[in-house]
Amino acid sequence: MEGASAHVPVMVAEVMELISPASRKVLLDCTVGLGGHAEAFLSMSPPDASVVGLDVDEDNLRLAKARLQKCAPRVRLFQANFDQVDDVLAEAGLKQVDAVLADLGVASTQLDDPLRGLTFGASGPLDMRLDRRLERTAADIVNELEENELANLIFAYGEEKFSRRIARRIVEARRAKPIEDTRVLAELVVLAYPPLLRRAGRIHPATRTFQALRIAVNDEMGSLERMLAKLPSVLAVGGRAAIISFHSLEDRRVKQSFAAWASTGAAKLLNKKVIVPGEAEIAANARSRSAKLRGIERVA
Repeated sequence: MEGASAHVPVMVAEVMELISPASRKVLLDCTVGLGGHAEAFLSMSPPDASVVGLDVDEDNLRLAKARLQKCAPRVRLFQANFDQVDDVLAEAGLKQVDAVLADLGVASTQLDDPLRGLTFGASGPLDMRLDRRLERTAADIVNELEENELANLIFAYGEEKFSRRIARRIVEARRAKPIEDTRVLAELVVLAYPPLLRRAGRIHPATRTFQALRIAVNDEMGSLERMLAKLPSVLAVGGRAAIISFHSLEDRRVKQSFAAWASTGAAKLLNKKVIVPGEAEIAANARSRSAKLRGIERVA
């Protein structure tokens, strides 16, 4: 497993420019992950500034704790979903913070571990839970949903135009035996594609289906909606929030939420045009290529 210290956070310079750590007291890192953004914030903020970090993945929290050990008195970590930000702040003895960050991407340690079931590059259990306390896995969805429900899910969360062909292929295959392996599912998706498109394109044919299942298993869109709804109450006047999204469903919702808040006059957009990684970062970290950063400041 990749160590936290080897992890390079996405668009760290751009995030820090938006948040402006030098004038902040508390960063609520809603997705502390491997601690990269939190570490950058602590290195650029006043000595009495602190981080409240959340993550649903206990492995991430363990790695983040090790990475941030040198700043331990300034860091409090909680295993929680970011839709629980108000509860976490209450537990930390805080009502509001002046900086909020949410990096909605999946950590490389999660993507690269076949046992997590997030990759189709290796055989592994069809799990996909980022929080192992959840009960429902991707295998449950794939093997239990009706064909039409499964097709709708893959289309809605994966924006997959061949969702009905894929669902039909999955249902046919599971009649013989349950689908429980990531590579088996990926191969079924490839076979559902028209022959001429199976090896064409920038991404693997199974990418969108795996994204859809992961979003469903972890209720990612629901959690994002609830976190965005709570943001105005947890961010203090003068505070700034930055959110990094990795697919159009997330970015669209963040953009709409920020625009609606700004339209009330209580907040202002920090960047009207979405910020994306530079060519050098993409060359060094291909997974950053789809990242989109938006920021907002509460003014009233």
